[in-house]
Amino acid sequence: MSGEANIYLIGARASGKTTLGRRLAARLKRPFVDTDQRIRLRTGKTVAEIVAAGGWPAFREQETLALSEVAVFTGQVVSCGGGIVLAQENRDLLAGGRVFYLQAPAEVLAERLEYSPSVAQRPSLTGADIAQEMRQVLAEREALYLACAQVVLRADQPLETLVGEALAEVVRLEGRLEGRQEGRR
Repeated sequence: MSGEANIYLIGARASGKTTLGRRLAARLKRPFVDTDQRIRLRTGKTVAEIVAAGGWPAFREQETLALSEVAVFTGQVVSCGGGIVLAQENRDLLAGGRVFYLQAPAEVLAERLEYSPSVAQRPSLTGADIAQEMRQVLAEREALYLACAQVVLRADQPLETLVGEALAEVVRLEGRLEGRQEGRR
């Protein structure tokens, strides 16, 4: 993998981390990694199955392990689980890369989850209705997301706009795009 810093995408579930991550990785010609997918591949279990067997703490342990494995390598675009910022160890690992926070209002996140709930993949965190849960999650995590982020992107805008803004921020942070030096055509 390249010597470029990892780009970590953080934010609440349904903020578009995986969708943006795949597009951004393709445009930058970098590997894409999804920490939830890495957990599924390693354990053979869905998030829901891990939570059912051991509760959210068991899943959070798996999340930390996945991030620590991913952070060994550089030059990746990494979509992180929504709760990755909860553990100090994870925040320390994220600090080794470029952290982009995909920020969206709770109502937008709830609408996306109601449209495509993926209940088997992602169980409720609070047991509340989805709109209330998203408000509660953001209230608990917003300060952590902001403290970790070098870049805050509005996740409620069209995908191509979001990709363009993310690419511009990569150029700003790294001074060039993968394979193209500044000032060179």
